[in-house]
Amino acid sequence: MKLRSLLFVPGDRPERMAKALGLGADALILDLEDSVALPAKDTARAATAAFLRTADRTARLFVRINPIDGDLAARDLDAILDARPDAIVLPKAEGAASVQALAVRSGDIPIMPIATETPAAIFQLGSFASVHDKLVGLTWGAEDLPAAIGATTSRHEDGSYTPPYEIARALTLFAAHAAGVAAIETVYPAFRDLDGLAAYAARARRDGFTGMMAIHPSQVAVINAAFQPTEAEIAHARAVIAAFENSASSGALQLDGKMIDAPHLAQARAILAKSSAT
Repeated sequence: MKLRSLLFVPGDRPERMAKALGLGADALILDLEDSVALPAKDTARAATAAFLRTADRTARLFVRINPIDGDLAARDLDAILDARPDAIVLPKAEGAASVQALAVRSGDIPIMPIATETPAAIFQLGSFASVHDKLVGLTWGAEDLPAAIGATTSRHEDGSYTPPYEIARALTLFAAHAAGVAAIETVYPAFRDLDGLAAYAARARRDGFTGMMAIHPSQVAVINAAFQPTEAEIAHARAVIAAFENSASSGALQLDGKMIDAPHLAQARAILAKSSAT
């Protein structure tokens, strides 16, 4: 499943859902949690279920429910499961146990946990590999965790993450790859700063994330571009593969004045595969 960009849409705004389908996002996350006030939850559930049943699914349609340990989540699931979302986004997940608890209700619908929103969640990141067959991806968040521990912010003044949250980000990245599922970078809140977003998304791809969540329609095109290999990368990947094909008996080669070996070949093949997919 191609998941470069995943755009949040409030579940109580059905007019935005229809517009969002044409924006080029690989998935929409129809939100029943933070973007919907408590009095509007029932309206959001009904609107989301109706959209799931009638929409032309030119993008994957995910639904973010409320945390699985509360009554709100049970009501969310009652409303949406028959409408068959493409995946369920699980906030405040605490490892495999949270996924198993949701899977009891959601059956074969894939799950994407938000894996770092509580202190306990950090210590369960390695457990997601045991439920990899139930997952479509893994992502993290940098807002709920500082609030949960009484921190004033997760970021330096320049917008970069402070060390505790860099750790959470890195552990989520490795947990996703250990589970063999998509590693999804968290949102970039400054939605008017498209240059900053481009740099942020480029860093995410450089580090090994395979996609990113968006909070505003203007972010989708920037994110899609960031997670698509450039022409220079594609050309280099082809050169690496050609070099190994021409020297099949060598484990290490020189290319453009640099040594390359098996990891570079694997990386080149991955770039060409991603290029074909996008």
